[in-house]
Amino acid sequence: MENKEQLWTKNFLTVSAINFFLTLVFYLLMVTIALYAVAEYDASTSEAGLVTGIFIIGTLIGRLGIGRYMDRIGRMRTLFIGLIFFIVTSMMYFLDWGLSFLLINRFIHGLSLGVASTATGTLVALIIPTTRKGEGIGYYSMSATLATAIGPFIGLYMSQHFTYNLIFSFCVGLALFNLIIFVLLKSGYTETEIAPVEQQKGFRISNYLEPNAIPIAFITLVAAFCYSSVLSFINFFAVENELVSAASYFFLVYSIAILLSRPITGKLFDLKGANIVIYPALVLFAIGMFLLSIASTGVLLLLAGVLIGAGFGNIQSCTQAIAVKLTSPQRMGLATSTFFIFLDAGLGFGPYLLGFLIPFTGYNTLYGILGGGVLFTIFLYTILHGRKDRVLNTH
Repeated sequence: MENKEQLWTKNFLTVSAINFFLTLVFYLLMVTIALYAVAEYDASTSEAGLVTGIFIIGTLIGRLGIGRYMDRIGRMRTLFIGLIFFIVTSMMYFLDWGLSFLLINRFIHGLSLGVASTATGTLVALIIPTTRKGEGIGYYSMSATLATAIGPFIGLYMSQHFTYNLIFSFCVGLALFNLIIFVLLKSGYTETEIAPVEQQKGFRISNYLEPNAIPIAFITLVAAFCYSSVLSFINFFAVENELVSAASYFFLVYSIAILLSRPITGKLFDLKGANIVIYPALVLFAIGMFLLSIASTGVLLLLAGVLIGAGFGNIQSCTQAIAVKLTSPQRMGLATSTFFIFLDAGLGFGPYLLGFLIPFTGYNTLYGILGGGVLFTIFLYTILHGRKDRVLNTH
């Protein structure tokens, strides 16, 4: 019984490592590919936003498709297929065939990430003991959190000091390394047999999405939409406000804030429920966005990074844990893909849609407006999940 409750197993660490390198490549390219599209193909601001965002739209569609079939294909086989396509599409960046080809490759690259990371998210949910779901998913999502900091940090540094071909070579190397890690996982993981999800004939939303996970996933979508403005436009904001050197450390302090808070918030989630984590996290996220909107010094910019990290970073891990906890083991693959579909929709469509607003608002005003959007999310959360969580944790 004691062995069952172990969290830091070889399988848990291996799946987390695969997720880390997948996410690292994603975020490294996220902060450099728009600059590449402008420099190499003379793309407009909205076209550059599309080059950034279409990857996440591909990821979304990949998750939507694979969630239904993963238990039939097998979770390990699904992961292998995703990793192979991830390697191939990472290599395709070397082909200089114009902006249209870049958009197509970004889409397929995103598709492969959607397949692979949905498999890792489902595998880890099965590996983590039930009594430690909040804590375990919190630690697992730290693999992605570290990547959200290290990826942009490496990407910005490499874009300033190296050629784009070297950046693409580095991404291919990481993708290949992930395949080696997968071989280690395959040798030490026995796939648990779970009865496949009963599929209804004809088109049914429940064949593609887990209904129980949709309300909390919608909260994730709204929060991710607001955060996408930081992810995609922080470089342009920094250039406009002459804060470029401080901006290169933004995602570093963002991740440090999550690393320090996540062990506490994960345990609180398991002991006291979601509300005790989500409400403070939303408030911190909103304050961080407002602070970013008025940031005129490097110190204010980095303080905003700390608050946004403690806010959005913990919202992301807690909402994922809620989605999994509300679902039966038979539909865990669908619940995981549902969560990430909504997350990806917010991150993917955000840069493109917000790109049309920026000429009218500017970056500072945009961040202020989105800070208000985060505050509105507190109300949405209360309606969609907060009241239910309060009832569950008083019984």
